[in-house]
Amino acid sequence: MNKLLISVVGPTAIGKTTLAIALAQHFNTEIISADSRQFYEEMTIGTAVPSNEELQAAPHHFIQHKSVKENYTVGDFEKEALQTLEILFKKKDIAILVGGSGLYVDAVTKGLDYFPAVAPQIRATLNEILDKEGVEALQEKLQELDPSYYEKVDVKNPHRLIRALEICIGTGNTYSSYLAKEKPKRPFKVLTIGLQTERAMLYERIAHRVDLMVANGLKEEVRSLLLFKELNALRTVGYKEYFHFFEGIGDEAFAISEIKKNTRRFAKRQLTWFKRNKETHWISIDIPLKEKLLQVTDLHNNISCS
Repeated sequence: MNKLLISVVGPTAIGKTTLAIALAQHFNTEIISADSRQFYEEMTIGTAVPSNEELQAAPHHFIQHKSVKENYTVGDFEKEALQTLEILFKKKDIAILVGGSGLYVDAVTKGLDYFPAVAPQIRATLNEILDKEGVEALQEKLQELDPSYYEKVDVKNPHRLIRALEICIGTGNTYSSYLAKEKPKRPFKVLTIGLQTERAMLYERIAHRVDLMVANGLKEEVRSLLLFKELNALRTVGYKEYFHFFEGIGDEAFAISEIKKNTRRFAKRQLTWFKRNKETHWISIDIPLKEKLLQVTDLHNNISCS
């Protein structure tokens, strides 16, 4: 347990990549990305993949290493990330984990709940229901099949609803019945650093990032992926709004405004997820980078002495 994983979390556009790179350089180590949309090589602009300069500034793992056509689950990521950390910890005492996908972060730091495999057609059917009847239909079905989990889940997140429903339908048991079972302990300590700022500042950063994405060619990136729009990897903010635009729903200005609105909603869900971890040490993005590094270093030293 003398190995330490520093996990940098927070909402989208908050500056996680910048801090992660600075920490990797400071501790002379490498970065594990836990951003579930940056895994895909076809998605660059809309997922804010680190620039070439950022990727060269510190070694990164799990950036654009898969295709959207591949079925890559959070369980696959957990297994591969732990294997990568095992190798990394043979030569380093510290590693950096960074990403805004809470489930993927938890998969590495805490472990996943075990769920039996179910037929992939169940998810396809649920996605059809989502497209034709909306998220309300999924909410009603989950409330019927697993009222306990319904009270806990973010009912506005269709991905979470579909995941729970496919287990309920595929196994005949409730999703919640598979939760809260004892998980294996990790052979490393975890220091979680959360980045935060005032909501108005976060929303300003989100708007600026979306404007940059559009200026850098987001529309053309989405156009190149039209054939794959039904794939799960592409059912995400920044892509689905432009897919609707290409289908004739609203003009481009409306699509861009929807991206900003849905990104703000996504950021709120991220914060709700990360705030659940009472062991997170929150740092304001408004302080200089050097001061952030000092705070993390102090926390690291305290852990090392404990």
